[in-house]
Amino acid sequence: MASPNPTTTDAVVASGTSPEPESGVAWGPEQAEEQQQEPEPENEQDNVIPAPLQVDHDISDDDDPSDADSAYGSLAGSSRTGSITSSITNYVYENGRRYHAYRSGQYVLPNDDAEQERLDLQHHIWRLLLQGTLHTAPLKIPQPGERPPPGSSGDFRVLDLGCGTGIWAIDMADEFPRASVFGVDLSPIQPEWVPGNCRFHVDDYEDEWTYREDEKFDYIHGRALSGTVADWPNFYRQVRQNLKPGGWCEMQEYDAWIFSDDDSFERAPWTKEWVEKLDGASTMFGKQINVARKHKQWMIDAGFEDVVEKVIRIPIGPWAKDPALKELGRFEQMHMQMSVASHTPALFTRVWSYSEQQVQLLIEGVKREFRSKDLRLITCYRFIVGRSPGPPAVAV
Repeated sequence: MASPNPTTTDAVVASGTSPEPESGVAWGPEQAEEQQQEPEPENEQDNVIPAPLQVDHDISDDDDPSDADSAYGSLAGSSRTGSITSSITNYVYENGRRYHAYRSGQYVLPNDDAEQERLDLQHHIWRLLLQGTLHTAPLKIPQPGERPPPGSSGDFRVLDLGCGTGIWAIDMADEFPRASVFGVDLSPIQPEWVPGNCRFHVDDYEDEWTYREDEKFDYIHGRALSGTVADWPNFYRQVRQNLKPGGWCEMQEYDAWIFSDDDSFERAPWTKEWVEKLDGASTMFGKQINVARKHKQWMIDAGFEDVVEKVIRIPIGPWAKDPALKELGRFEQMHMQMSVASHTPALFTRVWSYSEQQVQLLIEGVKREFRSKDLRLITCYRFIVGRSPGPPAVAV
């Protein structure tokens, strides 16, 4: 059984004025500090206030991309292994964007080339945050030529939920050829040529899972799944049931909220309207997007043990003095301009009845604020890890 007490939380580089980012002490790309912490009430500020991000006042024009949509290359030629029925690829087109066909309407982000480019850019940001690694869970995956670790069954199975373009699953399969990696998504947008130990399936992880006992996983990974699930307690129940004893679950999330150390957020009216209405629309849609701060407690409630959360606050733009944060901020500025273009159309037209013209006006207003040298906006990335109870199975 899991301990009833909340587990360790590693937190953040800087504090903000928004009430949304919660839980933690200072944690950056270079170092982490741990402490025991009780779960905090929703929409309350952190009790621990780290030092604010240091501002670089000598930003050059080269640090300010005018249009992120063409600033980063994409992986071309996305398709999928295996046969695909025409109904799965009979995509829905709406407000100039392309959306999934399987279980149409269940997911509000597009799956077109622009969105795939955003997902691959965000993958680069995740890897920068983790100094090139793909996970924070303490996995013991044997390399070629190595014997399986004591207590291991020898077959290391990985499941990537909401795999998108498949870039994380492919990298995982490349780096760990002894692992069997499976990716699941509503859209068949993954590349055709993948490592032999990597497979993709079109499926909905909100459905009841039907894996057999001998198909359970050592590691289940999800990235940016907030806004895709209506019943999170049931989701984590299924994740735990489909992990081997001692297996790990890891959610890599980011807050659907913007904040600042100074008054920048209050001086960004387009951004403020966007995050408030985005959260409201997703809630009315039935799949709230701004829930990254809740995953830790959901894991604990589902019975996971050794639950740890790490929170990194990064700047939107290259205005931070720290070189690592400056680089992260430059990429995050590109990513957020793509993100507002992806997250806005479906929810704002379906829920708020915005016209396409109103949507584009809002998107451009938010993009301008993300590019502004006068605003010091910040967002949060989170890594939440929990272990399924029990020791690993012993190899026979």
